[in-house]
Amino acid sequence: MGVEIRVEGLRKSFGRQVIWEDVTLTVPAGEISALLGPSGTGKSVFLKNLVGLLRPDRGHVYVGGGDVPRLREDQLYELRRRFGVLFQDGALFGSMNVFDNIAFPLREHTRKKETEIRRIVLEKMEMVGLTGAERKLPGEISGGMKKRAGLARALVLDPEIILADEPDSGLDPVRTAYLNQLFVDLNAELGATFLIVTHDIGTARVLPDNLGLLFRRGLVMFGPREMILSSTHPAVNQFFNARRQGPIGMAEEKDLARMEGEGQAPPAMPAPIPPQLMPSDGRPRPSMRRPGEWLARHRVTPPPGSFVDDQGRDWLTEWDRLVRSGQRPA
Repeated sequence: MGVEIRVEGLRKSFGRQVIWEDVTLTVPAGEISALLGPSGTGKSVFLKNLVGLLRPDRGHVYVGGGDVPRLREDQLYELRRRFGVLFQDGALFGSMNVFDNIAFPLREHTRKKETEIRRIVLEKMEMVGLTGAERKLPGEISGGMKKRAGLARALVLDPEIILADEPDSGLDPVRTAYLNQLFVDLNAELGATFLIVTHDIGTARVLPDNLGLLFRRGLVMFGPREMILSSTHPAVNQFFNARRQGPIGMAEEKDLARMEGEGQAPPAMPAPIPPQLMPSDGRPRPSMRRPGEWLARHRVTPPPGSFVDDQGRDWLTEWDRLVRSGQRPA
């Protein structure tokens, strides 16, 4: 099962460059969360702080009862075994075939026999759709296969937390859709906590249970998907609806007077909220919420056209029937 990650008052800088001042959030156990933000806002740096590869200037990262920045090296080593990390480019060893790349953590961190290692590796390869590619070298497989090989390697120690750093980077929209479905199916099967850093708005709008936005040296907002996608906060509204109008400019910072002027403009209507991706078997994951539940509880009217899928099915009114029949958004 997944483990909760609780971050309190995290600050990180490199010399005089402040990455973020005060990041506080809780990544719920067993759920899929995604963290987004413009380039240069420290998303990858945030992941490295979670696993202790970088230490913050101040603040806390609580994982399973331990405060990561304050753990001894031996404690940190043990904690990292609870994480599975999918790096942005797969980070495969070029001289090793796919099987040996995936087996590496088992050979490095366990005393399992080769017969057991082979069973585990083949099982994880089947989970990510790589059966038959055991002997191929990284240079002989596609970008999408490299991502899946990196994901299989992240899974071999049966982690409680899976971190993915821009897993859709360099993938076309079709492969990205397949990868998103794989994340949903793995979460349903394993119950692990997923935290995904991405730039892809399409992924952010349909995949996670929770969303967050880093911007201007801080965390603007983090919470349930419907809360974020219905928000009229200028930066959140602009980013998740991919609009030019708002405080986020081509450069990392905008002229202050221009930003203040934009802050006085009426917020744009959020785009329709799409249905959330369902597992392939059509059964909701334990952390999935009924469409419109958060909106109704907080008396927020959904944007027109929300929760209607590509087949014209209205998940706001037909959730129970569609779930009973095992159907899911296309």
